[in-house]
Amino acid sequence: MSTNVNLLGKGLKYLAILVFLFIASPITLTMGFKALKKFKNTPDEYLSYVILIIAGILMIFTIYFAFKTFKILLQAIFNN
Repeated sequence: MSTNVNLLGKGLKYLAILVFLFIASPITLTMGFKALKKFKNTPDEYLSYVILIIAGILMIFTIYFAFKTFKILLQAIFNN
């Protein structure tokens, strides 16, 4: 039972990206809600909705990317 080093390197790169996404997604969501509160009843209110939509898409992508990353790491460690 040996470890696939190339696949493990790819998995660790993905893990670094995943850590960034775990930080960036909630920050983007918070920015969207703060913008919604600040731009209430102004012409720039659509910007807050755009930020919230981007944050929602980023959250969904982060969850998908997490499953993909852990699958790659498990394949690298257990040689499946």
